[in-house]
Amino acid sequence: MSVYPQGAAQSDPTVQPVPAAVVEQVDAADVTLSNPRRAVIALGSNLGNRLETLQGAIDALEDTPGLRVKAVSPVYETEPWGVEPGSQPAYFNAVVVVKTTLPPASLLERGHAIEEAFDRVRDERWGPRTIDVDIVAYADVVSDDPVLTLPHPRAHQRAFVLAPWHDVEPEAQLPGHGTIAELLSGVGRDGVLPRADLELRLPE
Repeated sequence: MSVYPQGAAQSDPTVQPVPAAVVEQVDAADVTLSNPRRAVIALGSNLGNRLETLQGAIDALEDTPGLRVKAVSPVYETEPWGVEPGSQPAYFNAVVVVKTTLPPASLLERGHAIEEAFDRVRDERWGPRTIDVDIVAYADVVSDDPVLTLPHPRAHQRAFVLAPWHDVEPEAQLPGHGTIAELLSGVGRDGVLPRADLELRLPE
């Protein structure tokens, strides 16, 4: 069932065309479909209908050729990072675990396409946004490529990433940093509120 009101289908990112470069990469990866890689993606929204936007992003990921969403975390409400308290609306945050044959660069491109479909604007660092799609980790890849640093260079410091990730993969490790449980224990859960009254669907 669509989370969008009738007549709003044109804003549904799941009907946006997948960038040609991603399609080409998927075609090239067909021979490895039996060996998908695991990736962890963090989602955040603090503008508009935050829950619907998070669900729309999850559905758009599932609709990506060569990608399947395997786990969706609970929703957390968190204070914006790096700005004055009260200067922005609170975020809804979640983490999804996917299996994909897309290489990291194509997964990043798809994440940006989803952000654009939801009219994400990059006017300022740590500014409010309708949706933020961040690749936290991709298999055990460690890379200092400035276009896509893996794992995410600040994930180990962010409770709003670690808490939902721990919920779906309590034994997980962040390459180069240790276990998610230890990292979460180190940063604490201040400012990260579980929203048990809210729920995101795992795509069927």
